Amino acid sequence: QVQLVESGGGLVQPGGSLRLSCAASGFTFSTYAMRWYRQTPGKERELVAAIASGPSITNVADSVKGRFTISRDNARNTVYLQMNSLRPEDAAVYYCNARRVGLYNYEYWGQGTQVTVSS
Repeated sequence: QVQLVESGGGLVQPGGSLRLSCAASGFTFSTYAMRWYRQTPGKERELVAAIASGPSITNVADSVKGRFTISRDNARNTVYLQMNSLRPEDAAVYYCNARRVGLYNYEYWGQGTQVTVSS
């Protein structure tokens, strides 16, 4: 069955770094665009970064530009989010998302991983 399993979250001090991973299975990973979202209690889920399925075109939210980088390894069916210079406002649950749009649309979500930024 389809699975997206995030890992790499945890507690980090302001200014620190974390690398999130999302391991995919059960679908043809290379044909899906991948995204990272985040959410804090009482707020809408926010798109943080995206990477296309083909040539790895990437895009990140203005709030994380210059600090976060998204990448993918199609051989390992994994997407990454490298987060540097973390700030308290980056604390959230981070979710991995896979999406393919075409004749039929498919979308899958991971269970989320908590990132806490605190001294």
